[in-house]
Amino acid sequence: MTSASVSGTERIEAARRLLERVCDPEIPVLTVADLGILRDVRWLEEEQLLEVVITPTYSGCPAMDVIALNIRAVLQQGGFEHVRVITALSPAWTTDWLSSEAREKLRAFGIAPPAEPTADKRALLGERRILQCPHCHSANTEMIAPFASTACKAMFRCLDCLEPFEYFKCH
Repeated sequence: MTSASVSGTERIEAARRLLERVCDPEIPVLTVADLGILRDVRWLEEEQLLEVVITPTYSGCPAMDVIALNIRAVLQQGGFEHVRVITALSPAWTTDWLSSEAREKLRAFGIAPPAEPTADKRALLGERRILQCPHCHSANTEMIAPFASTACKAMFRCLDCLEPFEYFKCH
């Protein structure tokens, strides 16, 4: 992407297409765009630099260093020589930023997605009426532990099919 005839808008669009390849290392079926952690992509003409802004799903998320490294690698392989990745903590990430596609990908991967942004956010994490088993779709579920393989997920079990599953917690 060194050609002077390429506009900043074209560079940003090309970068966004490349970033669709960057997956979350903890949930590899989701991209950084699916998760909503990809906040902004800017071309800084005077610096000849592509700047990417990301927000962690929670402060201290250990995957962010790997994600930033993967972002730089994909963009540099795609022809962006100078890349800066910035982590923005404000506004804080929310599950409302998950795309509809991300929620379906989570379900297909065996992780119960959080409620849609339009759902009643006052519903508590352990309430059976809001959690559906991603395996058999039963709402007859119970929480086993408030944390699972990562801090952003809880562990549940379906009382009908008896399969354990993770739940991507709302926040």
